[in-house]
Amino acid sequence: MPCILLTGATGYIGSHTWLALQDAGFDVIGVDSLVNSSIRVLDRLETIGGRQPVFVQGDVRDQAVMDRCFELGQARFGGIKAVVHFAALKAVGESVERPLDYFENNLGGLLAVCQAMKRHGVFNLVFSSSATVYGKPERLPITEDAPLRVTNPYGQTKLLGEEMLRELERCDARWHVAYLRYFNPVGAHHSGLIGEDPRGVPNNLMPYVAQVAIGKRQHLNVFGNDYNTPDGTGVRDYIHVCDLAEGHVAALRYLADKGQSLTVNLGTGQGYSVVELAQAYGKAADREIPLVFAPRRPGDVDACYADPRHAFETMGWKASRGLEQMCIDSWRWQSTNPNGFEG
Repeated sequence: MPCILLTGATGYIGSHTWLALQDAGFDVIGVDSLVNSSIRVLDRLETIGGRQPVFVQGDVRDQAVMDRCFELGQARFGGIKAVVHFAALKAVGESVERPLDYFENNLGGLLAVCQAMKRHGVFNLVFSSSATVYGKPERLPITEDAPLRVTNPYGQTKLLGEEMLRELERCDARWHVAYLRYFNPVGAHHSGLIGEDPRGVPNNLMPYVAQVAIGKRQHLNVFGNDYNTPDGTGVRDYIHVCDLAEGHVAALRYLADKGQSLTVNLGTGQGYSVVELAQAYGKAADREIPLVFAPRRPGDVDACYADPRHAFETMGWKASRGLEQMCIDSWRWQSTNPNGFEG
């Protein structure tokens, strides 16, 4: 099987995708700066996957680092055949506070990765995009042809990244890109050995709920209970991180088999409210998740969930794990690793 280069390989989604690729028979080389992840992930990957990870520590914006990855791929596996690009900053609120950092890291990193790929004759890329490119949706569920508009710098880096890659394809027919627009990744590997390990206050809902369940936080702040939804709280499309990882495997196979690009939503098509998620997590953890209702946050929308049919029609992929499994796997990770990878 081909060798795949993963950037941002020790991060939350990257680490789960590493395992999914190995399970599918691919060889993998990972690169990560470890700015937002832990070196301890590598030991966990070895324990689960049964092989020592091939890893390069460094920033993808450093061309010497990227050349080292491709040279290592040539020496160990006969050459890298495709790249899955995760490495990016991803907190919406932080992007508003530090927009220049997001532009430099996310767009600069993507540019550097593409430059290295071209130098080494590799033109198949899976790009980690986001449902944030849709902004406030006009209709639900969201299809891939929905209008694109963003409301924060993070979303802008994903939209500009897509536009840059499409222009690259237009100018050079050798490039083939899978644009994967994620909805809300949650959960953890069923082993409980890897999962989401946010630094500081979690930016996303499920890891915050997990910290309430483990006793690190007293309650969950629910921002807004007057939305136009069944229980008044915001509705989102949560997707198990292992389903998401398997979507990258399907995308790589599509690029190899079809020799053409594609754009797909990776979601379940099922929306759950904040209250529904908190209740499901409480059931998985066998404890109550106290809720405190607070005013809406600017920019939040009532509901956002995918129409995932195009991913199934093109790649044969669809999510198979439901909310209950997402919560059970997240709780297994949180309860056995209360301090994440550092404890």
